[in-house]
This record gives sequence, structure tokens and C-alpha cells, in this order.
Amino acid sequence: MNSSKEIKIEKVTLNIGAGEAGDKLEKAVKLLNKISGLKPIKTKTMKRIPTWGIRPKLQIGCKVTVRGKKAEELLKRLLEAAKNILPETKFDNEGNFAFGIPEYIDIPGTEYEVDIGIIGLDVAVTLKRAGFRIKRRQIKKTKIPRKHRISKEEAILFVKEKFNVEIEGEEK
Repeated sequence: MNSSKEIKIEKVTLNIGAGEAGDKLEKAVKLLNKISGLKPIKTKTMKRIPTWGIRPKLQIGCKVTVRGKKAEELLKRLLEAAKNILPETKFDNEGNFAFGIPEYIDIPGTEYEVDIGIIGLDVAVTLKRAGFRIKRRQIKKTKIPRKHRISKEEAILFVKEKFNVEIEGEEK
């Protein structure tokens, strides 16, 4: 196989939408720190929605991005929490995928903490190939050619082979 066609994990992003600032958000930050070992950042709102009590620049969620070997190890644990089963609908046409974990205690190696309680989280995985840097570089940015992009089918095949994940809703 061509080495520049090899698919790799660019990043794994963990996200918790607390919905409000305060104690609930601090618990979410503590949980993401415990799972990833990295310091999460708090996400802010951009819009005003008076009926929900939301105003611009109000911190209502947190996220953390994990890259490299640590991302791969974390993804294995997170997929185990999802019982190594992903629906085909969780993959997009660019080759990325996302799934949710209803309770963090399902993640292997994570103990229940009374001060955090039960919280769920979202996991988004971004895949890449060699040469994907051309769409983000400073000088002479270019689109990735269609034949080099990661298709939905290639992403599904990668996850099946690398992480031994079963895909639901797929024709056999």
C-alpha cells in the first residue's frame, strides 16, 4: 500500500456541554481532566437565547483535544465504553466519526467519583493522511484533491481493522 494513503488519527476531541456555568461546569472540567490527563478549556456561547437564560460569552461547556499516541490509547478505551459497536450513521463523508458515552463510569480504568456524579460526554475523532497539512498551512493553501480525501467507506474499514469495531447498519 502507498504510504501516503495510510490513514492516521489526527486528534480525539472530548466535549461536555454542561448547559450552565457554575458547579456543573466545574464537575465537567474535572471529569475531562481525569479521563484525558490534560487541562480542558471552557467553551463560550456566541448567541443570546433569553428563554434558556443564555447570553454571549457565557461559559456553558468544556472540551479537550488529545493528539498522538495518547489519542490512540484513549480512543481504544472510549470505544470499549461504547462496547466496540458504532452505527454507520456516526461517520461523515470526510472520514471523521463521532459517538457519545452516556456515563463516564463505562470507560475502562475510570472509577466513580462522588463529587463528580454521573456525566456523559461526546467523542469526535478526526482522521488524516500524509499531505493534509496543505489545507491549513500559511503559504499557498490548497484544497485536498478528491482522490486523496478519506471516504466514509475507508474510515469504516480503518476503524474495523485497527480497533476491531463492529459497524451496525452495514450491508454484508
